Amino acid sequence: MKNEKFTQDEYDALYEVQRGIKGDRVSACVGRNIKRLSGLKLISIARNGRISLTDKGEQTIFLHRCVLGLRAVAAQPGATLDADVALFLGKKSHVLQRAEGGFEISDKGRESLEDITNQGF
Repeated sequence: MKNEKFTQDEYDALYEVQRGIKGDRVSACVGRNIKRLSGLKLISIARNGRISLTDKGEQTIFLHRCVLGLRAVAAQPGATLDADVALFLGKKSHVLQRAEGGFEISDKGRESLEDITNQGF
């Protein structure tokens, strides 16, 4: 992925599409962001009007969840993470399992988080 920066509103729209759109009409949040997100190929719009996430959209949401998880563990050692996020960050040696439960951030994780913050994410 390129250095694409998203607003919180755009992330909210992606999460909403991931949960599934109920009814015939989209929310105002999705409506405001649909053109940019579809242009970046994060969501697709079928001929019948159905909106769904693409693989790139799923990946973007997952990376956002990983960054949020890394920040949570940095702010509060012992914080819990979703299983898939914990597995990914553990494989990348960004977080370490604590004996008393939860996770703590590693030195590599601190460096990565600092880089992410410096990039404006």
